[in-house]
Amino acid sequence: MSAEHHSSLLDAVKGQPKQVWITAFAAVIAFMGIGLVDPILLSIAKGLDATPSQVTLLFSSYLGVQVVAMLVTGAASAKFGPKRTVLVGLTLIVAATALCSAAGSIEQLVGLRAVWGLGNAFFIATALSVIVGAATGGQSGAILLYEAALGVGLSVGPLLGALLGSISWRGPFLGTAVLMAGALVLCAVFLKSDKHEKREPIKLLDPIRALKHTGLLRTSVASALYTAAFFAVLAWSPFVLGWNAIAVGLIFCGWGLCVAVAGVALAPRLAAKLGERHAAAAAVFGYAVLMLVLAVPSKPVLVAGIVVSGLVSGLLNTLFTGTAMSISDAPRPVASAGYNFCRWLGGAVAATLVGHVAEWFGSPQAPFVASAVLCVVAGGLLSLREKKADPRAVPQEAVLVGEEF
Repeated sequence: MSAEHHSSLLDAVKGQPKQVWITAFAAVIAFMGIGLVDPILLSIAKGLDATPSQVTLLFSSYLGVQVVAMLVTGAASAKFGPKRTVLVGLTLIVAATALCSAAGSIEQLVGLRAVWGLGNAFFIATALSVIVGAATGGQSGAILLYEAALGVGLSVGPLLGALLGSISWRGPFLGTAVLMAGALVLCAVFLKSDKHEKREPIKLLDPIRALKHTGLLRTSVASALYTAAFFAVLAWSPFVLGWNAIAVGLIFCGWGLCVAVAGVALAPRLAAKLGERHAAAAAVFGYAVLMLVLAVPSKPVLVAGIVVSGLVSGLLNTLFTGTAMSISDAPRPVASAGYNFCRWLGGAVAATLVGHVAEWFGSPQAPFVASAVLCVVAGGLLSLREKKADPRAVPQEAVLVGEEF
């Protein structure tokens, strides 16, 4: 990322149109849903008499459906328009979260989380393209806003889950339904109508075809491997800690704040120095080291590792998204859908297998060691030389000239 593309959060927020702010607010609440159940995993297991592997299905069903649905979000947005696609997604989330609060079994809860994931798929990928398309100040500033929304949502979600979950595990779901209903009303009123907007048709398989681009495919696969490690932290560490909802919620609130700060304040600086792809490679190798730290059988070390991992996750979320949205010439909704398909597929697989990995190896630390291996592979993919020069990298000639002065 060259100096002219460098953007700060302050630059990104200046003079943004109303629909960008409304979409970003809704994105905050949508991302809250990822970490919302984290502090109440043990409470859900106890309340519904479920095993850890059954409870982690709350992540895998949510992400699994979201992954498949990502393939149709671009086509839906092109056919019906971004606003209507966003509203359908939010409506599904409101309905699913409200019903989650009344679930009577783990199977019902897993099924409703799948509906929640479907709604999130329609919303998340479309929201990114809406923010990028409507924001002033260029793509880099828009991505900072999107990642800021991700970080705030990830930090507030566990805290809300902890506070409401201390009353009942049903509380966080009901609270999210109320907040999402508010976001739905705001989007319905303030988002620009797309009835008369001209849109290029997008076919269902276009996101998969977009992945034929070597750079986008490599970035997406590396992101999937990192996201698998990300969800090993999110879905498994509460079971290793074994603490109550408030304690886990506070830990992941700190983690989410680190995600937000690193994503909007540190990632642009690192990208400006190394280029987005090379910066992502360095960060994902750092994440591998942190995964090995989490594998140390010490709860204080685990807590510190979780919080610090938020800083690296913030870097990687922004760097991966920025690279994916600019590395190919595919339309933004198509590139976003293809990239998010791979990204969240990694999370879905990890959330499904994380408990089983611990059982297979007979160690609660095994998922973290496996995550470290995945991150090393991801870093290797990003480190492979491109046939074409990275447009975000600083030319060697410029470095040499700078050193002369």
